[in-house]
Amino acid sequence: MLDYELEYFNNGVKLIAGVDEAGRGPLAGPVCAAAAIMPLNKDKIIEEINDSKKLTEKKREALYDKIISTAIAYKIVLIDEKTIDEINILNATKKGMKEAILGLSVKPELVLLDAVNLDLDIKSESIIKGDAKSYNIAAASILAKVTRDRLMMELDKIYPEYNFKKHKGYGTKEHIENLKKYGKCDIHRDSFIKNFVGGNE
Repeated sequence: MLDYELEYFNNGVKLIAGVDEAGRGPLAGPVCAAAAIMPLNKDKIIEEINDSKKLTEKKREALYDKIISTAIAYKIVLIDEKTIDEINILNATKKGMKEAILGLSVKPELVLLDAVNLDLDIKSESIIKGDAKSYNIAAASILAKVTRDRLMMELDKIYPEYNFKKHKGYGTKEHIENLKKYGKCDIHRDSFIKNFVGGNE
């Protein structure tokens, strides 16, 4: 997980930000982007950090707190469903990532991105499946995933008929059935659900 970071680190690049997102695919809720600059000293490395999709929810929650307390800097940004409908999910994701990078309290010398290219005035590298290959990207992926999951759990209390706490807004069979039964709610992405419900429901 540290190959990319250590290659740069050993060449004098110390402040490396990893950037990732959670929630590009769901039918409801925001997309969440996160940026994290993690210390790379051996005594500060969090060994359990991995691609958020490979971790249990309980493990992600525990690592979230460790990352927050260990990070040199981090920033988490939510881009709502209205913006996703207006500018499309890719542009919304890029917007969130850019805001997360620019919102860091410490400016990174290098940005590592998970399979996305951004127009930045900071040196950057896009890594395919970066959340499984880069320590900093994996840390950002955990921050984004936990933040979004927590929000969807809260939104479930407002819209209990969709069972967001279970599927977090993804297009599961149950979610699509409830969408057809109850119509859309305020947090559904119109551009994602047009095949399931009419736009005016």
